[in-house]
Amino acid sequence: MCWKASGWPLLTKETQNKTIMKRDTIYDTHRQPVPPFEFNDQVAAVFDDMLQRSIPLYHEIIRRQAQLVAEFFIENTTIYDLGCSTGNVGLAICEAMGSTPFRMIAVDNSAAMLAIYDERRRALSAGDRITLVDGDVTRTAIEDAGIVIINFTLQFLSLADRDRLIDRVYRGLRPGGLLLFSEKIVHADDDFCTLQQDFYYRFKRENGYSDLAIAQKREALERVLIPETVADHLRRVTGAGFKRLDIWLKWFNFCSWICQK
Repeated sequence: MCWKASGWPLLTKETQNKTIMKRDTIYDTHRQPVPPFEFNDQVAAVFDDMLQRSIPLYHEIIRRQAQLVAEFFIENTTIYDLGCSTGNVGLAICEAMGSTPFRMIAVDNSAAMLAIYDERRRALSAGDRITLVDGDVTRTAIEDAGIVIINFTLQFLSLADRDRLIDRVYRGLRPGGLLLFSEKIVHADDDFCTLQQDFYYRFKRENGYSDLAIAQKREALERVLIPETVADHLRRVTGAGFKRLDIWLKWFNFCSWICQK
């Protein structure tokens, strides 16, 4: 996969004619009450636009993760994408791996997201290397893994499930294998936390979201998306056994890690 300078995904010739980016307008009009956020058909239809305009440097994260997968790929192991949504990581990995054979398992519990992913996967010559699983990532068996990717998924799980999942990932990774994950975070210092949030809302306004849309999306995500601090994530991954790890990208209240077993 290649990317336009603007950050919008430019798919390979195999997929670009089949992909239409629909604009996210879900929270543009007043809603009362605001229902809790769900990964339903309505969200899936605009999810790529939502990601682009809601997560700073989203496509940079995906592109570099795909390059890391190609760099650290271990033959005869499995790549896992837990919380795969519409398949941006998988498509990027197909491009980064080129002709190198690989096996990937992509898991999500949103049938609407997987339907979009499946259409994109079928359009790729290497799409048969990816197996889609409609299931709960907290119950997914991680076996003989070379690389596990978890992007913006832990934040939607209970704290106990987050711990158990990272423990399972560590046990399922081969020595030298990678865990790549990204999360929205909060700062332990209240002033810095407010600063991060202020710049994040500025980012969303710059990307076309109104104050109404920002406020209603925030309300919809309350008690659904629960971010943690960098220290919380560090405790979790080191507690699972990871000794080599680093934050390779950080933008105010968004963070991406690389952890090696």
